Amino acid sequence: MSNVEEFPFSARQRPTEFEALVAAGHAALDAIPGAVYLCDADGLLVAYNTEAVESWGRTPDPAKKERFCGSHQLYLVDGTPLAHADCPMAAAVRLGTPTRNAEVIMARPDGSRFSALVNIRALRDHSGGIQGAINCFQDITGRKQVEEEVRRKTQDLEDFFDNSAVGLHIVSGEGIILRANKAEMDLLGYEPEEYIGRHVAEFHADAPVIGHILQRLSCGEPLDRYPARLRARDGSIKHVLITSNSRIVEGKFVNTRCFTTDVTELRIAEEARNASEARLAATYEAAIVGIAETDQSGRFLRVNDSLCRITGRSRDELLGMTFFDYTDPDDQAEDAELYVRQVRGDIENYTTRKRALRPDGSVRYLDIFSSSVRDSAGRFLYGVRVAQDVTTTKQLEDRLREGEQRMRDLLEALPAAIYTTDAEGRINFFNRAAVEMAGRTPQPGDEWCVTWKLYWPDGTPLPHNECPMAIALRENREVRGAEAVAERPDGRRVPFIPYPTPLRDAAGNLVGAINMLVDISERKRAENAQKVLIDELNHRVKNTLATVQSLANQTARHAGDLKEFLPTFTGRLLALARAHDLLTKRNWQDAPFEQLVHDVVAPVSGGRVVTDGPHVDLDARSALSITMVLNELLTNAAKYGALSVPDGTVSFTWRLGPNKLSQSAVECEWRERGGPPVSPPKRRGFGTRLMERCIEHDLAGEFDLAFEPEGTRCRMVFPLVLAASNG
Repeated sequence: MSNVEEFPFSARQRPTEFEALVAAGHAALDAIPGAVYLCDADGLLVAYNTEAVESWGRTPDPAKKERFCGSHQLYLVDGTPLAHADCPMAAAVRLGTPTRNAEVIMARPDGSRFSALVNIRALRDHSGGIQGAINCFQDITGRKQVEEEVRRKTQDLEDFFDNSAVGLHIVSGEGIILRANKAEMDLLGYEPEEYIGRHVAEFHADAPVIGHILQRLSCGEPLDRYPARLRARDGSIKHVLITSNSRIVEGKFVNTRCFTTDVTELRIAEEARNASEARLAATYEAAIVGIAETDQSGRFLRVNDSLCRITGRSRDELLGMTFFDYTDPDDQAEDAELYVRQVRGDIENYTTRKRALRPDGSVRYLDIFSSSVRDSAGRFLYGVRVAQDVTTTKQLEDRLREGEQRMRDLLEALPAAIYTTDAEGRINFFNRAAVEMAGRTPQPGDEWCVTWKLYWPDGTPLPHNECPMAIALRENREVRGAEAVAERPDGRRVPFIPYPTPLRDAAGNLVGAINMLVDISERKRAENAQKVLIDELNHRVKNTLATVQSLANQTARHAGDLKEFLPTFTGRLLALARAHDLLTKRNWQDAPFEQLVHDVVAPVSGGRVVTDGPHVDLDARSALSITMVLNELLTNAAKYGALSVPDGTVSFTWRLGPNKLSQSAVECEWRERGGPPVSPPKRRGFGTRLMERCIEHDLAGEFDLAFEPEGTRCRMVFPLVLAASNG
């Protein structure tokens, strides 16, 4: 539960994104995984992290008031120079234009250049004005090189197919020629439209031979230099050797890849085949992922350079070991079980992620894609394993999970009720404070708000689908300044202020909302208490002024002259003041009877008044009346009674018991001894009437004053009223 000062009502009192980022400082920006810098509304660089400085190859000079970017020089991807004032960051600062995944070239002072992927957006204040912008960029030079390498390899493969020196064609499972290269066309003399799209049997001179070929390939059995005769366009017969294998997906014969060799030019055909194998080997070695062939025990039969680089071992080292030898012991069992099942034929392939231990002690995370190559009888020949190094991806995933967990921990620790919903209003997160405030745990499928029931401040029911959170989601905007009342299942109602805020993805699409419910019960109680206190103060001031006026009038009426009036009136005012002091110290809520008696008696009695009685808390009205009575008794005793002589004493005792109406009451007795002989007064003075009025009229009690020869005795009984809060 938070007080009002800790949770401002106005969104303008909270820092903007720009202010929060600048205030966070260099250390906070360094925690962001990537190069980051901020510009203010004039484009001046105001903050940047270490990774940005390292990427720029320089540290911006504050004295030069650099604007929009800290790089030495910018270029477009085609090499055209790009002025800092025309860069995407300048557009974000001036116009609020965001930039997503744009590429630029940044140059360092040493002349080196790198490709950067930039993501920029403007940072606005609460009224929508641009305060600055943030740029998150990363060096993608390595990725561009990889893309270029892949493009080049793809071109090499296409070139390999189309321009191979040996005839090459692809035949579907139905026997239709899908693709053929130029060598195939030249071999038979056909144009592509005469050959491609036709059934392969149309070009075989021997129907039984092509029937046997297709039957073997459909079963997944490869062909190696299978002899056949093909009919050329000019009617001649070409003697060829067909080398082919099948592509089978999920047990279905998809197509064949066929090499056609003209044996009449055997030497040329052999050279073409060797060239083809060399290209395949180059492609194998040039792959950026690790590729290996393994026997049934997992021992390496063949590895490429990428696998050597990933595992940190030489080719000779790998060929002398199994892939289990560099696998983390905790991951060996799963990989071994899957590989045994693959070799046995229970599964065709599998994918797993494991840790590879390098000789230098470092650990790399690998995604393994393992499949089998089998002979025509289905016997295992070797396994093909592709290893992709995903260490960086794994680290990013771990950081993301840690960040999400830290955010959840932060929200759980906040004293305010916080929850989130998806774009349809379904609740998908809530913290402990939300459960405590709502008095219930939200259930699956709950929508809009964690509360049980909602009301407007005037008590009117508020449907959940019309609450501020529902409005924020429907209208895709923040809702501020609203108040509502939540009713818990136990019946208690909690006034609160909601702060619903939409959540959007990187593209600006609404994905949900977050809401903070600030409990303002204390504020409401304070407002009510303040009103009651002001009303009570007005009442008491009027009563006090009336009492003082009455005391002045009656004292003046019974005083012989001003000299007699002043001490009597002053004493009564002081008694009233002492009662007010005691009640004020206790916020006019209650007054301990024993403390009240002590404060009234002690300054006058000189220790000759003995008091005794149980602890009793008097309400303010009773305390004021008893104070006035005690003051009158003390004044009379000091002037005429026991306290007017040195040896006189007074006892004042009280006890609790029922009165005539069987109510809880306080019974008091004042008894004087050792004073001058007492005789009843010839007339009742103002003091006696004042005491009777205080007890009998104001407190509805009993008052009995007796002037006995041995000393004055007074008995008082008044009902006990429990002290009420706020007076």
